[in-house]
Amino acid sequence: MKLLDIVALLQDLPELGLYRGNVGTIVEEYEPGVFEVEFSDTSGKAYAIETLKSSQLMTLHHHPIEPQKLPLLRNTPNASSSKPGIDCLRNLYNF
Repeated sequence: MKLLDIVALLQDLPELGLYRGNVGTIVEEYEPGVFEVEFSDTSGKAYAIETLKSSQLMTLHHHPIEPQKLPLLRNTPNASSSKPGIDCLRNLYNF
């Protein structure tokens, strides 16, 4: 993950008003694997800015990518499945 990556939250953080699936942008890297993430609504208004670890986030891609470039997919419990991307989404959204 790097500055300005679009990310999704992988876990519920109700004490912060954030929930799995919220989408944000990395706006600062404090140290390796620790980022400040700004969560904004569709009009661009920030509703939360929080410091989070890379293990709490998933990078989102708006274009086709090669599976070997997705370390999160390789590390999911169902990574041996023939459809690791689908399994990752099932884990993320519990379906």
